[in-house]
Amino acid sequence: MHRKKFALTAAVLPLTFACLTGCGAGESKIEVKEPEIEIIQEDEPDAAPEETDAPEETAELTTAYPVIPEEREIVNGEMQSYLTGEWTNETAATRRPIAVMIPNNKPAMPQYGLSQAGIIYEAPVEGRITRLMAVFENFDELDRIGPIRSSRDYFLYTAMGYEAIYCNWGLARPYVEELINRPEVYNVSAAVVGIYNPADEAYSRVSRPGYATEFTGYLMIDGLMKAVDRLGYDWNYDDAYVRPFLFAADGAFADYPENESARLIYPGGESGSNSSGYGSYHPYFEYHEDDHLYYRYQDGQKQIDEYNGNQLTVSNVIFQYCHGEVRDEHDYLAFGVHGEGQAIVFTGGKVIKGTWKRYDGDFTPAHFFDENGEEIILNQGKTWICNIWDEYSEFIEWKE
Repeated sequence: MHRKKFALTAAVLPLTFACLTGCGAGESKIEVKEPEIEIIQEDEPDAAPEETDAPEETAELTTAYPVIPEEREIVNGEMQSYLTGEWTNETAATRRPIAVMIPNNKPAMPQYGLSQAGIIYEAPVEGRITRLMAVFENFDELDRIGPIRSSRDYFLYTAMGYEAIYCNWGLARPYVEELINRPEVYNVSAAVVGIYNPADEAYSRVSRPGYATEFTGYLMIDGLMKAVDRLGYDWNYDDAYVRPFLFAADGAFADYPENESARLIYPGGESGSNSSGYGSYHPYFEYHEDDHLYYRYQDGQKQIDEYNGNQLTVSNVIFQYCHGEVRDEHDYLAFGVHGEGQAIVFTGGKVIKGTWKRYDGDFTPAHFFDENGEEIILNQGKTWICNIWDEYSEFIEWKE
């Protein structure tokens, strides 16, 4: 069992409201380096080599993983996804995704549609629980997603990095109202105080006997499409779009054989009972070597998608450490999702320690680098990112 707290080496300043409304603007652009692929090939000799007393030299082979090229191509109507690296239909692969706010506390379970998300972002909120933001590009076959919950600014800043259309029902007004109503922010929001251009056609109540009303509101996909059309949002990615991840190419498996193994990983520790946000419902991931997937558990049970009855699985899990603060008497939290910090990436059953960096403004995502400064290569598939409040990083655990 490993319990590890990183000492943050980057200069992390206390958050201020001004920082949260424009952090990172004007900073130098990250140089995202793709690893050089070294191909070692021995030529066949034309004739038998001359005998010599010198010892035979053996080429030292290094592990290298070919990656998906930056310029994607269309093959039989499909392209490789920016979010997962997997082949998907051209329409989904070339349009902006949607980022949907979803509760993750026990009274809301089960959620509907989560297994179809390419990225799931998890972060603490007031009350010391976590909330999810699911980023979807393949949602056409869903009738609804939900239940839907309210916005926090650090979720919205993260969604902006994916150029996503942001979907929410409610908001923490003192910290979200100005940001979410900016003209450059594409939001499809239910009609509540603080939303200037609501899209009620995108939301509806679903009968859930025994559930509180707050857990009966859903995003309806037909209504979403109508709302995006009415609001005049452009589904196309911006010309300056920056891809979020570097994925291994088809047929390549990034297994990192020299790195430490981890079969069970706990963002809030195995025993829980802490105020990290992950201590309330004891989530963890279990790696299965047969299919190279991480299976999600919470509250001692499999976390199931009501849509298809399947347990939530992903190919990659990332712990992104962020400076956090309690803002006010309502326990609203602030997290720095610009700048840089420590990170741990779990892929292929291995642990890769490194950093995340996000310096090029609100509309670019964080990138993840190993301890040598090379961008980490993920395996194709879905990714779950846990925002770790650095003050509680000591509770993170993993074991083989």
